[in-house]
Amino acid sequence: MSTHAGSVPSTETAELSTIDMGLEVVTVPVSDVDRAKRFYQSLGWRLDIDMDGGDIRLVQMTPPHSQCSIHIGKGITPAEPGSLDRLMLAVEDIDAAREDLVSRGVEVSEVEEQPNPPGFPDLPGRSYFAYAAFSDPDGNGWLLQEVTTRLPGRLWED
Repeated sequence: MSTHAGSVPSTETAELSTIDMGLEVVTVPVSDVDRAKRFYQSLGWRLDIDMDGGDIRLVQMTPPHSQCSIHIGKGITPAEPGSLDRLMLAVEDIDAAREDLVSRGVEVSEVEEQPNPPGFPDLPGRSYFAYAAFSDPDGNGWLLQEVTTRLPGRLWED
């Protein structure tokens, strides 16, 4: 299956599609499926499926109340274990989310607040600019990002 989308001149803006497409699953490359499964379960994530077909094993897990899941497994991606970075988990209260992960034994960085860049809308609190980082056992990097107020234009109109 080809994934090349072709090139669109940078001066053109493509029309928004009318086809619903939801990001459903992200594949996270791991070296030890059982170790990764235990780690993600320790975060309180829901185990959706664990299928073992011998050469291929597929485990699907979903963060609490997320519309997107992850796949970990064997024989499902050529990506190197630990090669993903900046997988973002949006949370309403980053301090509480960080505290929850720490209580589960996860090493999580301190919350870092960044200033709004020039031209960025002024939102209340620290929405979009408070982060804390952690990694899975293979080194795939995750970020907690506090989002309390969505940017204008982030909701799809029917």
